[in-house]
Amino acid sequence: MRFACIMAFALLPVAGAAHAADIPQADRRSGTGFMTPDTRAIQDDDTANPGMLWVLDGEVLWKRKVGAADRACADCHAEARASMKGVAARYPAFDKALGRPVNLEQRINLCRANRQQATPLAYESRDLLALAAFVSQQSRGSAIETGSDAQLAPFIARGRELFMQRQGQLNLGCTHCHDDNWDKHLAGSAITQGQPTGYPLYRLEWQSLGSLQRRLRSCIAGIRAQPYDYGAPELVELELYLMSRARGMPIEAPAVRP
Repeated sequence: MRFACIMAFALLPVAGAAHAADIPQADRRSGTGFMTPDTRAIQDDDTANPGMLWVLDGEVLWKRKVGAADRACADCHAEARASMKGVAARYPAFDKALGRPVNLEQRINLCRANRQQATPLAYESRDLLALAAFVSQQSRGSAIETGSDAQLAPFIARGRELFMQRQGQLNLGCTHCHDDNWDKHLAGSAITQGQPTGYPLYRLEWQSLGSLQRRLRSCIAGIRAQPYDYGAPELVELELYLMSRARGMPIEAPAVRP
């Protein structure tokens, strides 16, 4: 199977430097539109969507006092259904103190460190994913706004460069699959547009919830390149570009994917 996947990548029509233009707004589709009816039904039913288990855990963590400050998220932000509505639709966002964008998971950890005086949670840990899923779920249906802040422009540009850049042993960029070949198939799986509307999401392949950075690292490894570390500026910039590219599309978190 691994050899077949490598050969399938290699056979994609990527000769030359040209690639398709950005996907027109009218043609943009979330990953939900590429799923089978059965998988879509799992996502749409909160009693069947396994990602909701992380959301429920996140709700508990939201109210739990932690750290030297003995403070809970709810102590500052009160009822998440009101205070967190639309928040995930604006991330990654520019952090003035750091002078760069941070994604939602990083914002949660900054709050833990600075407000709760607690140890930051590890990337892809259940607690961090649970809090991110809980916060993101409050924005379900909200239109993505990421990229409207002018301070983000140079970071979005760098993320776009990375999206277009060929890399790895297969000499491919994100654009060669998600701009040039979407709605085709690769090793039996549908190639989507890479719209990040549902993260953190539950992948049947993973049998777990995962972040957008986990998916990006998996794609980078798939083209036989060295993945960036979790939280690396390059991954945040790529995440930022993808979210800005999906501006106006609704948040679906926690989504379900094959």
